[in-house]
Amino acid sequence: MKYMLLMHSNKQGWDDMPNVWSQEDLEVMVKCMHELNQELKESGELVEARGLTGPDHMKTVQANEDGEPIITDGPFTETKEVLAGYWVVDVASEERVLELALRISRTPGPGGRPLNQAVEVHPEGVAPV
Repeated sequence: MKYMLLMHSNKQGWDDMPNVWSQEDLEVMVKCMHELNQELKESGELVEARGLTGPDHMKTVQANEDGEPIITDGPFTETKEVLAGYWVVDVASEERVLELALRISRTPGPGGRPLNQAVEVHPEGVAPV
């Protein structure tokens, strides 16, 4: 079954990353993500994975009452969490996808401490007709 795993980051944490994380901490985090992706490729479970740019590089688009676009820079102002990356996986069970989500949540942060970040797990579904 296919699932999408969405990794969220706290906007403040994202903004602080270049100033708070050491180069070594950044390298450990990136290595962890690359190792996960490689294991998923080798097991045949990886469909797609992407890290995303930070919130300063995104735009939010919403239609107004007249159907015209309202385009703002960054996430909605009331949002403190931003989407940092995602994986689409094709796994044998819900147990396996939850195992992967936990592994992603435990991605190492500064000093090697787990980030314990939220990871949303969405099963593939069929849109109602």
